[in-house]
Amino acid sequence: MTPFTYILRTAIACLCTLLYSCQQSAQTDTSSQPSSQNQTSSSSSRPVWLGLVGDTADIQASTQSGTVLMGGSTDVDEAMRWMLERAGGGDVVVIRASGSTGYNNYLFTLGAKVNSVETLLINSRELANNPEIERRMRNAEMLFIAGGDQANYVNFWRNTRVHEALNYLANIKKIPIGGTSAGCAILGRLYFSALEGTIRSEEALANPFDRRITIGYNDFLAIPFLSHTITDTHYDNPDRLGRHTTFIARIIRDSTPSSFIRGIGVEERTAVAINAEGKATVFGAGRAYFLWQNGTDSTPEECMPNRPLTWHRNNQALRAYVIAGSTQGNGTFDLTNWSGGQHSGGRLGFVSVRNGMVFQQ
Repeated sequence: MTPFTYILRTAIACLCTLLYSCQQSAQTDTSSQPSSQNQTSSSSSRPVWLGLVGDTADIQASTQSGTVLMGGSTDVDEAMRWMLERAGGGDVVVIRASGSTGYNNYLFTLGAKVNSVETLLINSRELANNPEIERRMRNAEMLFIAGGDQANYVNFWRNTRVHEALNYLANIKKIPIGGTSAGCAILGRLYFSALEGTIRSEEALANPFDRRITIGYNDFLAIPFLSHTITDTHYDNPDRLGRHTTFIARIIRDSTPSSFIRGIGVEERTAVAINAEGKATVFGAGRAYFLWQNGTDSTPEECMPNRPLTWHRNNQALRAYVIAGSTQGNGTFDLTNWSGGQHSGGRLGFVSVRNGMVFQQ
């Protein structure tokens, strides 16, 4: 054997030994295996399971129904805690179409004891029709829809098992359900789908038939007390009262006959919490706007393609009840009786539009 051959064979033997050692190490490494009280990671058997904190065993708990409409930006701890307390110590599921597991530890350690918090990434219709995903959602005692792009939620989830599971949780199992930003935008029976992209107030007011004004009509979620209602978020960044008013005007214009249309707009760092009796209170640092037609005959004077919106009705087109949030929750708005309810803690005014300009009084 030549010296060169000897050196070559020795090198090959050493390389084989090293590869075998690495393989054995990978097979016996248990540091990433799930622990019932630690954050667990996704696996190939659960392609949309982003992670879980708490106990992996499902439990059943008694819940109280409720809905949280959150305006986006920083989450409102008090509103989240309000939902968690209604989960009865059960399992919390967060669903989203993008992003990661940021809600898991946050919700699990917020102060209201729950069995677990897990996040599901559902970013295709195939995944939205996955029976395992539907099962995990139906087993939840609280469900929260993260922010993102509501067009993805409409495209991926509407008319799927996820859609059916959400309505089951809201109306049959009656658990607390909430959403922030895009997750809040889809909670009304009427909703801005953003299928053609977003739109600013001045653009919507200038042309109520802009192609970007895409409204969903009673074909997605059926959340209690939100019939004939369209939500909007990030109300103060930028000012979205104008586009929200335009959405309502467009819905009235398209409805035959005209329905009594309502809207709930929520500023950032603010949340509206609706209890099982339909009474809403406002948590957080900003304000919530409750808008409704000032009578079914209060319809837009001019709502036409390529023309600025005019809807003033003697400067009283829409009634607006505005409630400022607080840490403990402020005000009461009765969603079962918008025009005649015993609302408190806010200020009643009017919203009108003349030639694409919004006026409040």
